[in-house]
Amino acid sequence: MNIVEHVGSVVIGTAKQVGNVLRLFFDTIFWLIAGPLKNKSAKKDSIFSQMVFAGVGSLAIASFVSFFTGIVIAMQSAYQLSRFGANIYVAPMVSVGLARELAPVLTALVVAGRVGAAIAAELGTMKVTEQIEALETMALSPIRFLVVPRFLALLIMLPCLTILADIIGIFGGFLVGVFNLHLDPYRYITFSFKFMQWKDVWTGLVKSVVFAITIAMVGCYMGLKTKGGAEGVGKSTTLSVVTSFILIILFDCLLTGLFYFTQK
Repeated sequence: MNIVEHVGSVVIGTAKQVGNVLRLFFDTIFWLIAGPLKNKSAKKDSIFSQMVFAGVGSLAIASFVSFFTGIVIAMQSAYQLSRFGANIYVAPMVSVGLARELAPVLTALVVAGRVGAAIAAELGTMKVTEQIEALETMALSPIRFLVVPRFLALLIMLPCLTILADIIGIFGGFLVGVFNLHLDPYRYITFSFKFMQWKDVWTGLVKSVVFAITIAMVGCYMGLKTKGGAEGVGKSTTLSVVTSFILIILFDCLLTGLFYFTQK
């Protein structure tokens, strides 16, 4: 195969994969909004269990990452700002940097590595053991019973985790500012929120919603198209995590550019 044929096959294959993911997304929205509401209690229990797994289960590691990220930002910015006698501006650098960029991105990467991989592995195992075909045989939609609860759980819990990551990361920077830079605690908190505007917060939340949709769709799609037994499950899980990471960084770049040019 020459280079033109190879590039063409990659482009066509990528376009097909994107189309399939978009079709899965629109089917998920349909079953989320307009689908039948039979067995509502079972459906609520399923969504609640997925919320616990995606949100509560990821809280510790997301808090750990955010806390030490706030500390690192504070120390790195203090190293430069101390040359100009502007240590107090460490506070807004930590708060704004976390709210707009680092908290949503790092939290999404953590959730993609933990929850996205678990979704792909679980659905992939169901696919290769023909449990999904059993649902279809009983005229039950796999998207309604398997995809929608995971999609909704991530859509709710990832923004909540992002808000908590903002708070915990700011607290990490606060510890550095007060105990290492010897800044006044009240002044540090005042400066943290003086320069952080509401648009900084909702910018991060919008990113987290986009990241949640990305993680859910990629994980579910990779799981539902799994084939090849246990080896196929491993490949789908790995591909789900790698693809989610790449798309999170890509969408973060696109959204950052969009907010930058629309808020000037």
